[in-house]
Amino acid sequence: MFNKKIIIYLIIFMFSFFNKTLSDNSKIFFDFKINSINGDSLDLSKYTGKTILLVNVASNCGFTKQYDDLQKLYDEFKDKGLVVVGVPTNQFGAQEPGTEKEIKKFCETNFNITFPMTSKYDVKGSNAHPIYIWAKDTFGKSTVPKWNFHKILINKHGKVEDTFASFTGPMSKKIINKLNQIL
Repeated sequence: MFNKKIIIYLIIFMFSFFNKTLSDNSKIFFDFKINSINGDSLDLSKYTGKTILLVNVASNCGFTKQYDDLQKLYDEFKDKGLVVVGVPTNQFGAQEPGTEKEIKKFCETNFNITFPMTSKYDVKGSNAHPIYIWAKDTFGKSTVPKWNFHKILINKHGKVEDTFASFTGPMSKKIINKLNQIL
């Protein structure tokens, strides 16, 4: 009798896990939408088949000079299928306090930025934009920015390929070599 009870409890225990919902890892980067810096919706499916370098950016950071190299990288590789996407955030040292209009003017005036920029978003924590939550859920903690100018490389298939810390410059051999491998 004791063995039958154990077996019954084990069966109930096993079946209780079948109703649990797992995170939806079937989504890819191109399934998301995000607001552009102009306030209109940016459907990321328009970049399907492209490689994306997603970078959280800030105007008043020691790494802000990376805007020059992000634009240079974009200019050098856009014809091969690279799109740089800048995501302003004020989560690190309150270094992006401006409005979208101020951020856009700053980027265009000081760095001649032509790659797509988004509205200002949280990029870590429970209020992070769903793209960042998806990246963490599908690739792990290395996608969670620890500071401004953290980079997430999305491959042509819409999956996270690699991540690069803020200290890794956009024109570094590490990033260039990875782009040459996957483009």
